[in-house]
Amino acid sequence: MGDRDDLRKFITDLAVVHGKVVLSSGAEADWYVDLRRVTLHHAAAPLVGRVMRDLTADWDFDVVGGLTLGADPVSVAMLHAAADSDRPLDACVVRKAGKAHGLQRRIEGPDVAGRRVLAVEDTSTTGGSVLQAVEALQQAGAEVVGVAVIVDRGAGEAVRAAGLPYRAAYTLADLGLTA
Repeated sequence: MGDRDDLRKFITDLAVVHGKVVLSSGAEADWYVDLRRVTLHHAAAPLVGRVMRDLTADWDFDVVGGLTLGADPVSVAMLHAAADSDRPLDACVVRKAGKAHGLQRRIEGPDVAGRRVLAVEDTSTTGGSVLQAVEALQQAGAEVVGVAVIVDRGAGEAVRAAGLPYRAAYTLADLGLTA
């Protein structure tokens, strides 16, 4: 099996949790995809980085980041996957709000002003979190080249309506799930 198949197995074995849950969007579901069980797993995290790099290989960007917490391990996995390549990446973390102390930064990590940034998320239902990150990145002077998620729960339409290219490594159908 390749990276993509291996990562799908980690997702279905570790991350898909059955039972009633309320999503961050407020919607109710009969199952939840808890991708932190995968993105923070010693064997799965490197696969996340490689699969997401492959997914976006034809996009031109040198920074990857998104809204904390779901995007953080995705960004770091991609940073590490790119470390030995001819296209290294920086990563950034977008806070939900600016800090009231210290440097009062909303975006942590290297400066994104004037840079091409890929916005990422682990999974997205409405696109709300990743679009919040996109807005913060753009306000900081970044050029957001697109949005990529590990698992799409339906956010593609909202992201594309915001004028951004959108890709997902896996759909619900890929994981044997229905919306």
